[in-house]
Amino acid sequence: MELFEAKNIDKVFATTQALTDVSISVKEQSIFGLLGPNGAGKTTLIRIINQITAPDRGEIFLNGKKLTRKDITKIGYLPEERGLYKK
Repeated sequence: MELFEAKNIDKVFATTQALTDVSISVKEQSIFGLLGPNGAGKTTLIRIINQITAPDRGEIFLNGKKLTRKDITKIGYLPEERGLYKK
């Protein structure tokens, strides 16, 4: 069974196409790495999964059900830039 699934995710920022038709699935009890060069859209996808940003198209599923705001409490996310004030 799929623990997580992203289907046909698109995201555009102004004139920059960040994600185009991205689909991934992660099976239960597996380890998954999201790898790619700078600018590949990894952070954008993670922000969509955590509902920080909305996709322009596509859907995210957790345990076979469409991801809801309540589900993000089950997802850990520690960005490189922690968003804390410098002072």
